[in-house]
Amino acid sequence: MRVPTMLSEVDELPSIQLGDYTLRFELEDLTPFGKDVAKNELRESPELKAQAVEELREMLKGQDELVVPIDNDDWMVRFLRPCKYYPKSAYELIQRYYQFKVKHWDMYLDLSPSREVNIFKQNILSVFPNRDQLGRRILLLELGKPWKHKEVTLDEVFKGCVLFLEAAMLEPETQVNGAVVIFDMDGLTMQQAWQFTPPFAKRIVDWLQDAVPLRIKGIHIINQPKIFNVVFALFKPILRDKLRSRIVFHGTDRESLYKHIAKECLPPCYGGTVDAPRVQGEQWYELLLKCDDEYTAINKYGYIKQMDEFRNKKNKKK
Repeated sequence: MRVPTMLSEVDELPSIQLGDYTLRFELEDLTPFGKDVAKNELRESPELKAQAVEELREMLKGQDELVVPIDNDDWMVRFLRPCKYYPKSAYELIQRYYQFKVKHWDMYLDLSPSREVNIFKQNILSVFPNRDQLGRRILLLELGKPWKHKEVTLDEVFKGCVLFLEAAMLEPETQVNGAVVIFDMDGLTMQQAWQFTPPFAKRIVDWLQDAVPLRIKGIHIINQPKIFNVVFALFKPILRDKLRSRIVFHGTDRESLYKHIAKECLPPCYGGTVDAPRVQGEQWYELLLKCDDEYTAINKYGYIKQMDEFRNKKNKKK
């Protein structure tokens, strides 16, 4: 029996109710807006999609060590869309995506929501239930006052981001429109700044630049104190021009932020007017936990032999 590829193949989509609002993953076909973006920015058409999927499938057939669901067209499209339907680019992205997991196996080995409850309980990582004016998902990380760095590590923050990423990759509208990230650094202390290390900075930059199968359209830094300059100095030398150009520093200037993310798409705490409820970390955990089996399925793909070797070594040390 073929292993399900996460939510796109389950019979009933998981959801949770927040008052009058239903929080769920959006796996429907593209909206008219999304179709226009796909056509104009990604070259998407039924003919090109079918051709690119077949070409990518043929390329992957020659990769004996790489276990992937080559008979799943939706899975192929997840990698083709961020590469504008160039099969060779998508093929290389798939390799980098799984090679990154091997390189950082201690972050990815058996990664699932049920194993990462702490990051969600801390309530410093969340995705807005609404999209922005360009149909993009909005990820918020609060690494200042709310972050209890002695209780949750940056590695746990990274794992939480990966779990959200894997879910976002499933949504056609997000595949096309992409995502934006807000880092709220209000109240960042020197002790917190010391948690950022050169190896951590390199992992994040390598992940964003080479191994994320998603269009990251903007990274917005808000409420940052002067000490944040020390943190950013770790990242700056290894940023390539494309990613560097998408990092915007706003401080407390909300009008600056609104030029990129409309006021109508932001919560009241950032001067916005969106009426969607703030989703707490534990509410996201409740939803992601319902998908735990699907994350297990995700872990069955990639360079499995190498990951199994790491698992065996880890078990022997226990």
